[in-house]
Amino acid sequence: MKYIVTLLLITVVSSSAIAAGNNVSYKVNGQPYEGYFVIPSKVAPLILLIHDWDGLTDYEIKRADMLAEMGYAVFAADLFGAGVRPTEVTDKRQHTGELYKDRQKMRALISGALDTAKTKGCNVNKVVVMGYCFGGAAVLEYARSGADVKGFVTFHGGLSTPEGQDYSNTKGKLLIMHGTADVNITMDQFAGLAGELEKNGIDHEMITYGGAPHAFTVFGSKRYREDADKKSWKRFTNFLTETLK
Repeated sequence: MKYIVTLLLITVVSSSAIAAGNNVSYKVNGQPYEGYFVIPSKVAPLILLIHDWDGLTDYEIKRADMLAEMGYAVFAADLFGAGVRPTEVTDKRQHTGELYKDRQKMRALISGALDTAKTKGCNVNKVVVMGYCFGGAAVLEYARSGADVKGFVTFHGGLSTPEGQDYSNTKGKLLIMHGTADVNITMDQFAGLAGELEKNGIDHEMITYGGAPHAFTVFGSKRYREDADKKSWKRFTNFLTETLK
């Protein structure tokens, strides 16, 4: 019995060591950024995670670790810059606003993060890009760019399409999860996106959760809705199984 317990303890410690995440410093167009990378095995499919408007924080790291426990490699990207983690609303609007005004830079930052992740030894032939709120809008921007990945997933993200853009070049499946009670991103925008995707023949699934406001997945916030969070996470993880495994 003592031998069995010891063996189990060694196994647990080994698994934890393999799945330990690390901060990763990298550059895009000569500018410094700091992401977070966690990988449970060298053959793990890759999830590229894009943060909310407060930058890469403990929230995204927790989600990355949750995915790693399920067998996925995760690179949580940094779209604002190393050390830039805004806490005031005015600063958050500034940093997101700059990227909304420069869509090419937004795309380049996501591509740069993905290129960095691909050097870390995971399965780069199986990639899904996902994001929360601002990160969700960034994911759709990347989908419109024609990026060659397996899927794109957004949680309560921005849904409107900038003038002059469309989904004609989009590759991969889209999963959009939205709160019906979101007053920041309306159901009219949700319906508009559904029409665009259907018009362009994009493989997509769009779900709304009744009573869920904007940012309904953020643990500990007043907007958090446990039921919608659990349902959307379950659908997301099933989507990953369908798309990557």
